[in-house]
This record gives sequence, structure tokens and C-alpha cells, in this order.
Amino acid sequence: MANIDLSKLDLEELKTLQKDVAKAIDDYTERKRREALAAAQAVAKEAGFTLDELVRPSGSSKKPALPAKYRHPENPEVTWSGRGRQPQWIKDGLAQGKSLKDFAL
Repeated sequence: MANIDLSKLDLEELKTLQKDVAKAIDDYTERKRREALAAAQAVAKEAGFTLDELVRPSGSSKKPALPAKYRHPENPEVTWSGRGRQPQWIKDGLAQGKSLKDFAL
């Protein structure tokens, strides 16, 4: 590795060097990531699987969406399950004196 006397560089040269080093680090990291991914895929293939099958087994898929309990009064396509943060249209309705029963399905 070449030793660079940084004290002899001006500010622009130092900034350019800094950018070049950051890019070289990013390129190196990406290259190593691709190599590791290829190696993992090869091992999975030898065992008769795809890497996705091993990382995301079929039994651990996302939970199904909860059924809607409330519907927007003006746009029936917009719904809310009653869990998580209240949508703004529910907050607005409650502020106007309505109750959750007014939005219930």
C-alpha cells in the first residue's frame, strides 16, 4: 500500500481523496456482499433449496390482514381494522362529535 503524505495535500485534494476512499469502501463492501450471497445460494442449491426458501420458510409468512371494522363515511373503499393508530378521518369524525359506532360496518 502506498503511503501518502497527507500534510502536503491541499483541501480540495483531501476532499477528493476522502470521496475516492468512501467510494472504494462502498465498492468493496458491495463486492463482498455479492460474493457472500453467491456462496450462500450455491450452498442452498446443493441442498436442493433456493436461498429464499431457507430464509423465508413457508410457515412463517406474514400475518393475514385483519378484517375491517370501520368504513369511511364518504369513501366506502377506505376502511380501518380498529387496531393501530387511528386514521385521520376517524379522528376528524370523533372531533365532530361522532362515535366509533357511526363508522362501524
